[in-house]
Amino acid sequence: MMSWYFSALIALLLLGIQRFFYKVAAERNYPTEWVTFSFMGTVTLLSAGAYVLQQHHKAGIVVLFVVALINSASFLVATVSHIEALKYIPANIAYSIIRLNVVVVAVFSIFYFKERISPLQGMGLLVAVAAMVVLTTQMGTDTTKAKRQRQGAVFVFLAFLCGAAASVSSKFAAMHADKLAFMALSYLMGMIGSLGITRALSRDRAGKKRSAALGLGVLMGGFNFAGFYAFLYALERGPLSLIAAIVGMHFVIAIVLSAIVYHEKIKPVGFVGILLTVISILLIRI
Repeated sequence: MMSWYFSALIALLLLGIQRFFYKVAAERNYPTEWVTFSFMGTVTLLSAGAYVLQQHHKAGIVVLFVVALINSASFLVATVSHIEALKYIPANIAYSIIRLNVVVVAVFSIFYFKERISPLQGMGLLVAVAAMVVLTTQMGTDTTKAKRQRQGAVFVFLAFLCGAAASVSSKFAAMHADKLAFMALSYLMGMIGSLGITRALSRDRAGKKRSAALGLGVLMGGFNFAGFYAFLYALERGPLSLIAAIVGMHFVIAIVLSAIVYHEKIKPVGFVGILLTVISILLIRI
């Protein structure tokens, strides 16, 4: 049986790559609603298909519906806000601030779920938070227009709060519901909601971008399906506070890929943050 730690590392890698595609969508100015719709539709189909092929676990339909509704709503808003934020703020800043929600998730899980962690794991959690704080020190130096910075900050704040809510609801789902059924229902709700909630964000874009946006969404959906399942698998077997800290580091992968592909500069403090990320993951493993 795969350990929760190894499963969390798989989720870290796959979700990091998927989050990089947010940057791709923003850079190419793809219609956010179509990227989101395609992305969530892909995960819905993959989850439903896998659910049909597996042995089903009995779970309360009410619990499944409630956690799926909360997760889909929070994840949808977080996804849309994340993509929109990247149109105003560089990836290294946006990802860093948004992932600070791991602090909220960790505090909630320790007090609500009464999770016990070793002193070294606790140190790893603190180092993880420190890594995110270090990376956010770049704020204010990479953006040149104050107006765009303020607009981006609104989306960053929404992504921050809703991302935390999505993580907590995922823990409840991993504990009390069938993982694939939860994924299928949650993403189905998100797919339907994406057609309405993001239409207000539509701007004048060339129609030819729709097919490209749908294609990118399918690619994102494939990575998210595998990564999110690994995340739920880890949550079923391990502590939310530590798993959220590990998986929450996926933005580092997105930052590195953004630097390679789009030549966004990583300052020395950014490399320090990445080093602290690696240290935190090693400490949590102990």
